Amino acid sequence: MEPSGPNAARTGDDAQLAALGYAEQFDRSMGLWANMALGFTYLSPLVGVYSLFAYSLSIGGPPAIWWIVIVGAGQLLVSLVFGEVVSQYPLAGGIYPWMRRLWNRRFAWIVAWIYIWAIIVTVTSVAEFGGGFVAALFGIDATPGVALATAVGLLLIAFAVNYSGTRNLARIAKIGLAAELIGVIALGLFLLLFRREQPFSVFFDSLGAGGGSGYLGTFLAASLSGLFLFYGFEACGDVADEVADQTRRIPRAMILTILVGGVSGLTSYAGYVLAAPNLQAIVNGEDPDPIPSILESSLGSVGAKVFLVVTVVAFVSCVLSLQAAGSRLLYAFARDRMLPGSRWLSHVSSRHSVPTNALLVVCLVPVLICLFVFWQPDSLARVTAFAVLGIYIAFQAVVLAALRQRFLGWRPAGLWNLGGAGLVVNLLALAYGIFAIVLLIKPAPGTETFLDRWVVLIGLVIVAGSGLLYLFLARPDRHSAGIPEGDAREVAAQLRRIRRDAATDAVRAPAREELR
Repeated sequence: MEPSGPNAARTGDDAQLAALGYAEQFDRSMGLWANMALGFTYLSPLVGVYSLFAYSLSIGGPPAIWWIVIVGAGQLLVSLVFGEVVSQYPLAGGIYPWMRRLWNRRFAWIVAWIYIWAIIVTVTSVAEFGGGFVAALFGIDATPGVALATAVGLLLIAFAVNYSGTRNLARIAKIGLAAELIGVIALGLFLLLFRREQPFSVFFDSLGAGGGSGYLGTFLAASLSGLFLFYGFEACGDVADEVADQTRRIPRAMILTILVGGVSGLTSYAGYVLAAPNLQAIVNGEDPDPIPSILESSLGSVGAKVFLVVTVVAFVSCVLSLQAAGSRLLYAFARDRMLPGSRWLSHVSSRHSVPTNALLVVCLVPVLICLFVFWQPDSLARVTAFAVLGIYIAFQAVVLAALRQRFLGWRPAGLWNLGGAGLVVNLLALAYGIFAIVLLIKPAPGTETFLDRWVVLIGLVIVAGSGLLYLFLARPDRHSAGIPEGDAREVAAQLRRIRRDAATDAVRAPAREELR
């Protein structure tokens, strides 16, 4: 008898993993919603909106909200390409194994090197920013010492949950999803419906942003309000080995992350704009942190305190998701023997079925960066400036590699694919990605010194340069020469053959049973 239901999905998962050259090591206990929750809490519209609300309004005025729509549409195209790739290659680590199998191990190494540092720095910045909310919740001053203690505390709490296993990671991710939805959608709708101070037409009024110059340049400069918000959906694929029926569920989880995150971010941003009693002061840059006052005037002191609890939960969940994604990438690197200490880094706990040593690294390195920030408080912005650009470059490397394989004859063979529309979506996703990267490199308005103008590009050059130097001097790629690479077309043919044979066996099985 053929397996059916969850057992059939599990059998198919194991068979596809075996066809890709790997054995099962993880506990497949994560379903669709838990997987989406992981990507959503990494994307964290609450964190993104709160961080950039005042900045984007002071640069571009209320019309900056439309960048959430523009970037959301562009990143949806990217997520569709990722969906086809992960459906054929549902492997832990996401970006690294995808690049290896779509291009080769050297390209995979340098792209993953940039991506892992971007994740590590992002973990640090989220933990640091979350410290201010923890301090506000307990009514203490956010001194550098308090900021350090709370940031390290968030990192250690996330490590403890991650270490306890995939089931607990999934549970906390779902709690974080609920906190995010309460913090952005519910609060945003409340502000829109009951605390509106501004007309909806304000979203088409710059309120003098950009001065007397043409508004197009001003609007482009405000793109950060969307670009900083829409990444994290790739985390759904980073834990592919821990998801049941992953070839179907992970692409859907990525798409859901973008759609729900976009609606959440748009609702929240719009609610804060329309509830601001003195919007002109925010646009003029006179109120650099307006959200607390908006909350206080709209919710009262008790309501604002409740919102702080929700926010802290969301930050913990965001750090948790970032740690999980980074540790799986390190594990994938080490599993292919591409890093020093690969045997140690690729260790998977037999008790908890998680890469414990990789998790430890993704926890301790951000702690060290937090210590550096404690001694140099002004360095956080410069240290983290390249992170988003690094992530976008890693994304577009996968999009470019997928397009290259298509031109070489690859037809994605995952159970989830776009069919004939795949090529058009791939081309549009690449065009959008190049546009986004140019916007990220473009100097921010008002910057004068060379370092401030080009800090994003300088950070990328340092990280990429050090990676290339290590790659060509230490040759880490030579240790995994026997592991498959650039095999997208061959694997696609193999998977189609396996499914065809399985279908044939399923048809013949009743006849064989009858003969017995």
